Amino acid sequence: MTALKDILIRRIRQTGPITLADYMAECLLHPEHGYYTTRDPLGATGDFTTAPEISQMFGELLGLALAQSWLDQGAPDSFILAELGPGRGTLMADILRATRAVKGFHEACNVHLVEASPILRNAQRAAMPDREITWCDQITDLPDAPLWLVANEFFDALPIRQFTRKGGGWAETQVGFKDDALALGLSAASPLSDLRHRLADTTDGNIVELCPAAAPITDEIATRIATHGGAAIIVDYGDWHSLGDTFQALEAHEMVDPLARPGQADLTAHVDFEPIAIAAIRTGAAASKMIEQGHLLARLGIQQRAERLAERLDGKALESHIRAFERLTSPTEMGTLFKAVAIAPAPHLLPPGFDA
Repeated sequence: MTALKDILIRRIRQTGPITLADYMAECLLHPEHGYYTTRDPLGATGDFTTAPEISQMFGELLGLALAQSWLDQGAPDSFILAELGPGRGTLMADILRATRAVKGFHEACNVHLVEASPILRNAQRAAMPDREITWCDQITDLPDAPLWLVANEFFDALPIRQFTRKGGGWAETQVGFKDDALALGLSAASPLSDLRHRLADTTDGNIVELCPAAAPITDEIATRIATHGGAAIIVDYGDWHSLGDTFQALEAHEMVDPLARPGQADLTAHVDFEPIAIAAIRTGAAASKMIEQGHLLARLGIQQRAERLAERLDGKALESHIRAFERLTSPTEMGTLFKAVAIAPAPHLLPPGFDA
């Protein structure tokens, strides 16, 4: 039994079953045994690989989109360039490299990384040794200033609550224990105001997931952008209007039982982009239509960039490059599974690649 599993079982014995959100928070962020506080989870030796780790093209194209947005808004002479959940720093490093030729961009930008993990902060410093970086534990620590922000595979790791419809009410998924093992169960069904609107498009047995932290985080981002200017690009796997069980665990690049080894596997759920867009609009900012990652990258010129990079490659390096392009864009891989939305002060100021 892992140390965290023992802690969780003792807690459940004392206070009763816990929500899926509480379970995810403990597994991912426990100060001693949490998944993100104890390791670098990325790459071949980790548990999963993100788009920036697959190819430099992903970060380059997003970086140039952000830089063009900065130019479109008058190129303010001081702004925050931020990333939520920056992993090893690969995405931000690619953004900075790609935007080096954009006149005035580097002189004006102040890089802020929202990252609590000491292990990942060290990796980020190594990825950008020549760049001054400010680290923040949470998004509310960002300065009040024009904000250009990117969040790739950040929202999927936020804890979710999961509900199963029972008549006119909802039973919440809970983590309890049985025979000294953690086990999933359901609470008694009751009406839930947050899901009243979902009674119209669901039937008995349907599962709907809520992410309590997504709207407040989006509110922080969008309020700053609406007030001071800027833009945000959010990329993640998910869809519009949550429906179904998407709670999952990944360990060593394989799907595993999410209750088997708490703190040892990455726990995620598909992102519901609809409440993110709604939260942004409520602040007075503009939110784009959701777009598939493959289509977004095509609009930003990934085909041309891939061809340019291929000119200098041959053999296995060329094969790897072509494979990376396919992984990012193919409908059978990340191209349709991953989606994106953008936030800007007004619809006509959305970054390149996005539609109002």
